[in-house]
Amino acid sequence: MTVLRTLLASLVVLATGLAVLAFVTEGFRAFTSETARRIVVSEHPRAIPPVALQTAAGERTSFGKLRGRWLLVDFIYTRCETYCLAQGGEFAQLQRQLAGPIAADQLLLVSVSFDPRDRPEDLAHYQRRFGDQGAGWMAARAVDDDGRKALMRAFGVTAVPDEIGGYVHNAAINVVDPAGRLVAIRDWDDTRGAVDYVMQRLTP
Repeated sequence: MTVLRTLLASLVVLATGLAVLAFVTEGFRAFTSETARRIVVSEHPRAIPPVALQTAAGERTSFGKLRGRWLLVDFIYTRCETYCLAQGGEFAQLQRQLAGPIAADQLLLVSVSFDPRDRPEDLAHYQRRFGDQGAGWMAARAVDDDGRKALMRAFGVTAVPDEIGGYVHNAAINVVDPAGRLVAIRDWDDTRGAVDYVMQRLTP
């Protein structure tokens, strides 16, 4: 009887563990938090709050005003010497590659700084550094700390100070649809995947 009770208890523990694992891995489909986040976003698009922004030119806009076109969004900080350098180069290439949809006002590239130290002149220098063509790529920052935090939550951005003046942070190309919803997330260097996703959905 004792053996039977032990076996039943073990089965209950195992069943509970499997249920928890299924929950946190989105039905055993994801075994990292990043993969799980991407699955959730693809199946349940997330509305992006209409946070006010200041651009590299010092102008004011907001995510609310950017609705009506597709957005490819990345998060950077201008002092970064790792991912952000590569991301800047990738976005400059996308700016040239997507010149058609950009000119038709169907698409916009948006680099958002999560570093409170970044100012418009820093963002402008960041774009010039990578050969900004002057149209279709906007670098911006939230106008206040609450907005910055709201965007980081909405996009799932994590940035931890690294004790030498920078950040350890995740990086991705976030796809926002014309309704202002985060609908897909691609690896920071998967520009082909991001472009294909949008181009398949652009209206002729």
